[in-house]
Amino acid sequence: MKLRHLLLLITCFAFVATAAGGYLYYANLNMAATVQADRKSTVELATMKSHLSAFLAEQLKPVRVLAGLPEIRAALASPSAAAINRGNALLDHFHLTLGADVCYLMAADGTTVASSNRGEADSFVGRNFSFRPYFQQAMAGRPAMYMALGSASGRKGVYYSYPVFAAGGRNPLGVAVIKAGTDPIEEEFRGRPGTTLLLVDPHGIIFLASSAELVFRSLAPLSDDQLRQVESSRQFGAGPWPWSGLAPAGDRLLADRAGRSYAVYRQQVEEFPDWQLILLHDLASRRQDFFLPVLRTTGMLALPLLLFIGTALFALYRKASSELRRRREAEQALAASEQRYRTLYLQTPALLHSIDPDSRLVSVSDHWLQVLGYRREEVVGRPITDFMTPESREKAEKEVIPAFLRTGSCKDIPYQFVKKDGESIDVLLSAIAERDETGRIRRSLAILVDVTELKGVEHQLQQTTKELRLYSRELERQVRERTREISSILQHTPAVVSMKDTSGRYLLANQRFCELFGLRQNEVRGKNDHELLPPEIARIFLGHDARIREWRRPDQFEERLTIAGMVRTFLAVRFPLFDEQGEMQGVGAIATDITALKQAQREMRGMPGRILEGQEKERAAVARELHDELGGLLTALRMDAVWLRDRLETEQTAGRCREMCSLIDRTIDEVRSLAVRLRPGVLDDLGLVPALQWLVADFEKRTSISCTFHHHRLPPLPATTSTAIYRITQEALTNIARHAGAAHAVVSLMQRDDGLVLVVNDDGRGFEVPAGDEGFGLGLTGIRERAELIGGTAEITSHPGEGAEIRVVLPLAAA
Repeated sequence: MKLRHLLLLITCFAFVATAAGGYLYYANLNMAATVQADRKSTVELATMKSHLSAFLAEQLKPVRVLAGLPEIRAALASPSAAAINRGNALLDHFHLTLGADVCYLMAADGTTVASSNRGEADSFVGRNFSFRPYFQQAMAGRPAMYMALGSASGRKGVYYSYPVFAAGGRNPLGVAVIKAGTDPIEEEFRGRPGTTLLLVDPHGIIFLASSAELVFRSLAPLSDDQLRQVESSRQFGAGPWPWSGLAPAGDRLLADRAGRSYAVYRQQVEEFPDWQLILLHDLASRRQDFFLPVLRTTGMLALPLLLFIGTALFALYRKASSELRRRREAEQALAASEQRYRTLYLQTPALLHSIDPDSRLVSVSDHWLQVLGYRREEVVGRPITDFMTPESREKAEKEVIPAFLRTGSCKDIPYQFVKKDGESIDVLLSAIAERDETGRIRRSLAILVDVTELKGVEHQLQQTTKELRLYSRELERQVRERTREISSILQHTPAVVSMKDTSGRYLLANQRFCELFGLRQNEVRGKNDHELLPPEIARIFLGHDARIREWRRPDQFEERLTIAGMVRTFLAVRFPLFDEQGEMQGVGAIATDITALKQAQREMRGMPGRILEGQEKERAAVARELHDELGGLLTALRMDAVWLRDRLETEQTAGRCREMCSLIDRTIDEVRSLAVRLRPGVLDDLGLVPALQWLVADFEKRTSISCTFHHHRLPPLPATTSTAIYRITQEALTNIARHAGAAHAVVSLMQRDDGLVLVVNDDGRGFEVPAGDEGFGLGLTGIRERAELIGGTAEITSHPGEGAEIRVVLPLAAA
């Protein structure tokens, strides 16, 4: 007892000495941790400020370049549809090249006139952002940079604006804006364990944070006046901006609602006065960041030494009493083991029993009694065979029990046991023997598995298998029947049908295929195109199959094949064949002979020219009749009126004659003008360009609408094409005079790579283009029909208040 007390005293002394040394060591480490954390946080905040400044300066030069481009000036100076389209194309280019969120152009009143997101749900086009400071500053002639939450998109971003000046002008025409998303810098904010980075505006609103739940919260509670200022600016949405829960907790310290303390480090953002970049360093984590590396080095020497001393003393103390305790624990463990075994045997949810060498029950589990419906005193001491059906009892007494007494084990023996209520259950019995020191069997431990439900399931499975076999036979019969139907279709269809595997070898070809190429069906299977067909046809088929394998989707081809010296045209549909896993297994083809249809199309192709030629001949005949016959009659009538005027004596009668002469002169002019419009002689004598020049000049004279004509690189054109282009231009100018209310019109005719292009546009009131052809008037419908008759296309573009444009494109081959 005295030795035990002495060892305990020495252990306590060693513990006190170790604790005192550890406290001094901890105090020094804490001071060093604070110094190192301050240095690390200052460097990290300066680095983050540098990254933020680089990010904010990234779009300053691009927006300046964008604002100085001629297309941007033109879109604001003369915002026609073409100019806006060119401006949109340039904005799309900057948007894709810079990876910005959106690039847009604002008019002098703040309305967005062009934007790279014009086709999206949150399009800026038509929206007015004149309330934004970046717009107001740019309209004052100064570039601006602004961080805010998008009022249309709802996404945070940095707005870079630059005034757009006219060439040589001082007053801005509008503002060019690039909005850059904050995702790149937000990624740098995240992934900093133990620290929290915040970007805070002058009112204390957190704009960016490494913790998402702090965004758009206030660093400190806002006063009513501050709330009104933030709401009026709409810089951070509609609010609210609740308090973040951070409160001062000492010099350069903040604490959250949970009581966690943070060291605070601040840096001003140079590009945004009064904006701050704030770093919060968790005091608990920064100590841990410093202590763990230090303890790994110095602790490996000091702590093991202290632990060794304390452990040695403690081991001596424990050794003195361990022997007595070991015996006591062994006795308790043995009793507990016996109790656990008894509890496990009796209460486990399984059918367990034990029998002696005479096959009498020694013990049974509670679950055994519950399932069979007996009490324990009713079964213990009775032979196990008393609870079996006669068949199972005979099998057990003659085969299983004698074999078990010899070998000491049995496994999965099927029995039927009888419950107390007379119901029988199917079980599988497995048992092992427990032997004494001499090797004789003392008792058995057996487990029964109730397979009654399993037997029922097996019976149901057998029944289901039988029904499935019958269904399979019926399905096979239907498959054979459908196969015969499909084979009959393939045999008698006039279409050419074939199937190939992925290597291009034929799996199937119908009778029409074989007849077309003079083959027998037994020759086709397993062969490729080069082995069966002429080289030119094989090359066409293989090229089309390669496209189907590449695109993995059906496609339609027009195939011209020379067969037996005659060119035949087929409309072929080729399609991929897939298996159940989506893997391509081959290519199928169905081709229809359209040679007769193509011949009919070729015969009809010349009809539009003949129709136009007949119309123009009729117009020319009417024009000659008007000019020669009616014009001559009117001239003779005027000569008679002049003769009569010269011979009348009264002034009143002479005045009426002069009026008659004037009316006849106007009628002669109208007849001549009508004859020229029906068929201008300049078109036949000088060609298309002089005729269009005369038409534009006549249009200006008749309507007082300014009209200009541009032409460039025009090839020689046949009379039919020249007449159609002249008539289309004539109809377009007539529509402008009647409906547009325009001040200026432009006619352009030029040759481009894809063909001949005629464009007629005006700056009139415009209209809403209908979705289908039914909404067009007779004039616009006639323009489309004339363009289609000469093999071209007509596109009509217009918007209310933005004028209209008619563009006719005639391919070079058709021209």
